[in-house]
Amino acid sequence: MFLYDKKDTAFMDIIRCDEPNYLIWKWHPARTVSGKNKRENSIRWGSSLRVREGSVAVFVYSQPDGYIHDFIEGPYDCRLDTLNLPVLTSIRGLLYGGDTPFQAEVYFINLAQLIQVKFGVPFFDVFDPRFLDFGVPTAVRGTMSFKITDYKEFIKLHRLESFNLQDFQTQIRDIVIKTIKNAVSNAPTEYGIPVIQIERKISQVNDLVETDVKTRLGKDFGVTVTGVDISTIELDKSSEGYQRLISVTQDVSAATIQAQTDVNIKKMQDVQRIEAEHMESMLKVQREEAQFAQRLQTQSDHLTAHQINQQAAVDIAGAEAFGQMGAGGATSMGTGMNPAGMMASMMMGSAVGQNMAHLMKGMMSGMTQPIGTTPPPIPATDSEYYVAVDGKPTGPYNLVSLKQMVAEGTLSKESLLWKSGMTNWVKSYEIQELYFIFSSAPPTISEIPPIPL
Repeated sequence: MFLYDKKDTAFMDIIRCDEPNYLIWKWHPARTVSGKNKRENSIRWGSSLRVREGSVAVFVYSQPDGYIHDFIEGPYDCRLDTLNLPVLTSIRGLLYGGDTPFQAEVYFINLAQLIQVKFGVPFFDVFDPRFLDFGVPTAVRGTMSFKITDYKEFIKLHRLESFNLQDFQTQIRDIVIKTIKNAVSNAPTEYGIPVIQIERKISQVNDLVETDVKTRLGKDFGVTVTGVDISTIELDKSSEGYQRLISVTQDVSAATIQAQTDVNIKKMQDVQRIEAEHMESMLKVQREEAQFAQRLQTQSDHLTAHQINQQAAVDIAGAEAFGQMGAGGATSMGTGMNPAGMMASMMMGSAVGQNMAHLMKGMMSGMTQPIGTTPPPIPATDSEYYVAVDGKPTGPYNLVSLKQMVAEGTLSKESLLWKSGMTNWVKSYEIQELYFIFSSAPPTISEIPPIPL
């Protein structure tokens, strides 16, 4: 132990750190040079200790079995005694007077100081896992920032009496460089980053490096890494490895593009073939539908002709029967002739002829129409008539209904009709608008002239 000189016994020490920027700083008495005075480790009881906020003062005591420490965190401004140095009190006791010095080294650790370390990784070969014969020289540059947060863990890993910040930064830089080389070298294999594109993947590589650096420096050096910033990843594009890798990569890319093009062409051809088959199926269906419609039209035309033939046969048979009835039922005039029968036959023949003429006209009209068309419907009209039946008005009926009633025999030319706007009931044959509905009707009995005697 070094004691104070007699000329210095009246003075107490003020232990503090006035350095503006530091990470770890060792205290030494005023007016002395660190490491070159005998009083550096001799601290007098009652001296003042001042610790700024964000810093911690560490008292290091040397013992035969190692070093022990007292920690005083800032902000702190007080005189030293046994209450604030519990470790020293427990191992030394009050063996000396109040003004007796004790041996300890005092270090100030700045917990708020952020240290930046620039790093530059010289060119090293990086390989593409597909082409391991071509190594591409790659260099990395950037900055790493760290600070001390767990000072107790930091002190366990480092002997403060031999701590040198420059050496410490060198050690950290070496670890960062080693970690970056390992991350960049493994990036193509482990993370699928092509070597020739790694310059454009700085952000992704930076994230990989930062995770590894934080884990390594926290475990081995007791510091907290606040950030890793890779500013540049540079490939030596003039190197043989880069040129050969570019060449084979372009060949692979061209082959890949060609293969993808072939796939796209095949897909397009398949789509066109499917669309053509679909179109053919649609045309076939349309063709079959058109043929079916044509067959229906032909059948309909044949049905009309068949109906005409049947109607003609019925009319002829009726005329013959009526004529025979007249011949057998009337009184002869002595000559064997039956005038009433002859007249009835003539009238019946006339009606049959008219009926056949109308039927043939309709058939011929249908034959002149284009195949596949049908006659248009009877045009609608606003004319609606009331019909007198048994002295009571019925209806109203439009022209189509009236024509149907004529065909059914429920409406005759003598029937009385009335519609809105007319002053009186009128016989149907007097209404010019209704002439056409009687045009094909057979004459009534009242219209048949009397048989001459």
